[in-house]
Amino acid sequence: MKRHFLTPWLAAGCLLLLLPAQAQLPTLGDTSEMTSSAERKLGERIARELYRDPDYIDDPVLDEYVLEIWTRLLAAARARGELTAELDDRFAWTVLLGKDRVINAFALPGGWMGVQLGLINVTASRDELAAVLGHELSHVTQRHISRLMTQEKRQMPWMVAAMVLGALIAGKSGDAANAAIVGGQAMAMQNSLNFSRDMEREADRIGFGVMTQAGFEPQGFVTMFEKLQQAARLNDNGNYPYLRTHPMTTERIAEAQSRQQLIARSGAAPSPDLVHAMMVGRSRVLSNPGVDNLRAYAAEAEGTQAAAADRARQAGILYAAALASAKLREFANAARLAARLGELVAGDAPAALQAALLGAEVALAAGDPARAAGMVPATATGRPELILMSQARIQGGRAVEAAQRLQTWVALHPRDAQAWQLLAAAYTAQGQTLRAIRADAEAQVAHLDYQAARDRFKAAQDLARKSGAGGDHIEASIIDTRARQVESLLREQALER
Repeated sequence: MKRHFLTPWLAAGCLLLLLPAQAQLPTLGDTSEMTSSAERKLGERIARELYRDPDYIDDPVLDEYVLEIWTRLLAAARARGELTAELDDRFAWTVLLGKDRVINAFALPGGWMGVQLGLINVTASRDELAAVLGHELSHVTQRHISRLMTQEKRQMPWMVAAMVLGALIAGKSGDAANAAIVGGQAMAMQNSLNFSRDMEREADRIGFGVMTQAGFEPQGFVTMFEKLQQAARLNDNGNYPYLRTHPMTTERIAEAQSRQQLIARSGAAPSPDLVHAMMVGRSRVLSNPGVDNLRAYAAEAEGTQAAAADRARQAGILYAAALASAKLREFANAARLAARLGELVAGDAPAALQAALLGAEVALAAGDPARAAGMVPATATGRPELILMSQARIQGGRAVEAAQRLQTWVALHPRDAQAWQLLAAAYTAQGQTLRAIRADAEAQVAHLDYQAARDRFKAAQDLARKSGAGGDHIEASIIDTRARQVESLLREQALER
């Protein structure tokens, strides 16, 4: 796998750069021959590789921000009837982030979604990000992936027939035989392209409805298409448009604009989105970790352009500068910039929370867990707060408190690998080796690496037998049960191959 957080499956046509638009297109209907369970398993096979990719990143702050948008879109899809109860229950509905700077997002079978930080980097509002996620969500709810696979399977008889026909007439005319074979292949390819274009149009139409139903501004669809046009450097000069799997970008923009005019919105100018600007700043730092880039981000906060920028732009610059300084281990400067950011966004509660979390992150990186814990608001209960507080407590010698909070969290969120890993660290700090190994195994399960999970569960079983579980017979029993479950999952994987 190349270091682009992409998979060979993406040739199926669900790249973000293949977004199209076509108004008033009727629903195609579900013509898939693949069951939802099979589609979920296919998605898991791909997601398993994405978790192993070096570009995969589990950043609690960005994850939480994207998940908030994703959750709103899912709720809107349910309300519109686009998301059936069967798919809602069986699919994963999980977003994975990649730190590549390429402007891309893609849907995977079974409700998995990939988002590159490069996409977040170029967005000016959460509406633009919602436009992309809404489109890709519609690829999943309409089962475009499995339907495309079914369509390509159905094209095989045409290609075989063309080859047989070519063989029959080969003795009479070699040119005619070649023409028959090439013609059959061309017809199959054109049918596939037409089918893909229709899917993209459908995803655009439904995605637009989903994002507006979720309360996002329709203008985000238009502005995002314009940015994609610029990023892809498409010259819509009309050359070979019939070979494209999607309408040209100018068409997409025009269709989005026509849809936007049909939706009534208040004429009031939107208030600056400080949180989104801060998240863009974070994304840019994490996707550009080179020393020269970090120094450039840190210096930008002291420039004249930053001082002349609007409030949202200043918030993004200060956030990026503080985080970059912390990455450079210039902790005094990072703390100063984080404090400036807190003053700038005071009065905006969501932005103030993000500034406080950044300050705590800087303090933790500087080796001051007590100060970091004190900067996290006591009323905040999100995942970023949990991760930061757990790290601070473990570093500060309060592993018991961290373990108690993490145990509750993983019971409700068993697929949170980072929380399981922190729980393993908390148990290790307390000398509870058996529980630490089991937590580490659960982290591997969360990342779909069942082979690694089985190895860790076996190590835990060996330890329990040698030490008599240290009196922790309940934990040993849980480990035995989970080991059998993982063995079953591995057998299923073997059968799929």
